[in-house]
Amino acid sequence: MYLIVGLGNPENDYSNTRHNMGFNVINKLAKQYEIGINKNKFKGLYGTGIIEGEKVILLKPQTFMNLSGESIKEIIQFYKIEKEQLIVIYDDMDIEPSSIKIRKAGGAGTHNGMKSVLQELNTQDFKRIRVGIGKPKDKEDLIEYVIGAIPKEEQKKLDKGTELAKEAVIEIIKSGIDIAMNKFN
Repeated sequence: MYLIVGLGNPENDYSNTRHNMGFNVINKLAKQYEIGINKNKFKGLYGTGIIEGEKVILLKPQTFMNLSGESIKEIIQFYKIEKEQLIVIYDDMDIEPSSIKIRKAGGAGTHNGMKSVLQELNTQDFKRIRVGIGKPKDKEDLIEYVIGAIPKEEQKKLDKGTELAKEAVIEIIKSGIDIAMNKFN
């Protein structure tokens, strides 16, 4: 069973923000595979279903970004999910919008959500998909950049990135991470 986690902030207030790229990918997977994200437990919203013949859990932590690891740790312990079956999707300012990067392992960089995940899981050895959001042009406040509303002209590029990330998740499940990395990186 795969645990596919999208990082973000609660959607009522943050749905149209760069920091919610992970949630957007989960929403696209849920729609395509008709998986209801309607269970509220483990400090998150989640649903179970099948993607490409594999049982999956789609999770959107509801702890706010900086505590995302708490939700992931709880659900991993409950379902006894191996780190090899974990995929975490999140936004990355060092990648251009409409691009993604897949990695087998690694650090958190400057991403506070990933810092929480690494701290709670006590490992860097899990798959991750980073969705590019780019950097602010005017060196504006970085917090406002990631949690502020997305201008309409930029939304199409970000949507392309989340679509690629959705396809990358499917490829990882179907063919493995090495093939997915060769195809998408």
